[in-house]
Amino acid sequence: MTPAARISAAIEVLGDIEARRRPAADALKDWGLSHRFAGSKDRAAIASLVYDALRRKASATWIMGEVTPRATVLGMLRLQRGMTPDAIAALCSGERFAPEPLSDTERQRLEAASLDGAPAHVDGDFPEWIEPSLQRVFGDDLTPEMQALTTRAPLDLRVNTLKVSSREEAHDALPHLGAVETPLSPLGLRIAPSEDGRGPAVQSEPEFIKGWIEIQDEGSQLAALLSAVKPGEQVLDLCAGGGGKTLALAAMMENHGQIYATDGDARRLAPIHDRLARAGVRNVQVRTPRGGADAVSDLKGRIDCVLVDAPCTGVGTWRRNPDAKWRLRPGSVEVRRKEQATVLDRAAALVRPGGRIVYITCSILPEENDEAIDGLLQRDSGFEVVKANELLAAAGLPNLRPFVRVTKNGLQLTPKTTGTDGFFVSCLKRR
Repeated sequence: MTPAARISAAIEVLGDIEARRRPAADALKDWGLSHRFAGSKDRAAIASLVYDALRRKASATWIMGEVTPRATVLGMLRLQRGMTPDAIAALCSGERFAPEPLSDTERQRLEAASLDGAPAHVDGDFPEWIEPSLQRVFGDDLTPEMQALTTRAPLDLRVNTLKVSSREEAHDALPHLGAVETPLSPLGLRIAPSEDGRGPAVQSEPEFIKGWIEIQDEGSQLAALLSAVKPGEQVLDLCAGGGGKTLALAAMMENHGQIYATDGDARRLAPIHDRLARAGVRNVQVRTPRGGADAVSDLKGRIDCVLVDAPCTGVGTWRRNPDAKWRLRPGSVEVRRKEQATVLDRAAALVRPGGRIVYITCSILPEENDEAIDGLLQRDSGFEVVKANELLAAAGLPNLRPFVRVTKNGLQLTPKTTGTDGFFVSCLKRR
């Protein structure tokens, strides 16, 4: 496919996303199935165009003066890809498979390409209705913080210390990936995003198959490290899902002690068994819920650390899932708040006196973060928040302090401050 044909395809896919209100991945998959002549490079390039357009949807349509799939793509090429109006016009020739030629108005808009006077939700490319919430967190930093969420995310790897003696050993075994050490996590390697959006096939690497490395964002690695779990402890991963943080905890505990992994949705636990075996983990007991029964009711009051990787809106992952921001609705936040309250109350019953709850979200909304913790403290006076400096010291991460945003009840990581996805971490200790 020619570059111009890829532009046309991206416009078509965006039209399908808007018309049917569905995830970009589904629309891209259907387009590929109905256009089998497109090779893997073509499909990757089209996906990259679609996701970049969704990252800059508000600002792109602002400069173009209309909200259409074509305007979104044209504006994105100017703002995100830095293409000149002449270069964009060359792609829009109207020839076979190419978009229609630029109108005089489109040409003028691309030449001006100004966001002067644009409101914050346009300049930062996020839904207008969440601006008051974000303003409470970021204040004057709102726009640059949200602009950082429009960039492409790197591919981060976590080195599994159960299989490899050091990060350097894993790094030296993967020179062809061009990975560099992550700046904040002592266990991470980072692969920069490619121009076409295609990443290396890490899961085909011998080192991945042998369990030396796992794919995990540096923010998620730091969240696990902030739990400060130690060998010999009794630990519960209450929302374990596919097991990413469970694996990290097992490595931190050097396979000593006991980790219980469960999830409210048994289907989400399906991948964890193979991942545990590949990583060489031996201290994890998977508790799969059956017939509506509580799979961990026998652990009440016994757990040293309950990790709550809470269900949330995922606002902090918008670099990877830019279409999700435009599907987010106020009702979604309220649903998640109720789920978070339920899981926190459940965690509170499981932790022993002197034990702790480590609450994690991949969100930057205060309703899901500080306010969720406030809610638990109001319902259960037996907990107190561990102060930021104590939390960092216990995790052996005091050097992280200048990079994180300290909030009322925890730490906020963001693409702008830490170069990671947006994560919130709070630690509550039972008196």
